[in-house]
Amino acid sequence: MSQVKELNQEVKLTETELKELKVIVNEINEVQMQEAHKHELLHSIALKTTSLKDMQKTLEEIYGAVNIDLNTGVVTDAPNS
Repeated sequence: MSQVKELNQEVKLTETELKELKVIVNEINEVQMQEAHKHELLHSIALKTTSLKDMQKTLEEIYGAVNIDLNTGVVTDAPNS
């Protein structure tokens, strides 16, 4: 702290320095929040993928290897089955 002339003198950043520091810290915090949200989304996708696989297995036990139109629910034979 070479700018300190007296031992008890308070040293402060300039307004510009403080503003720039706050911007950088806020940007880092925002990225960290985005990463946390990304982690939650990836976990959610993994859970939903497991649910989909379970549903596919159940439907295959009932209907066999078929195609299902997600818009209508119509079941058709799968090619090569």
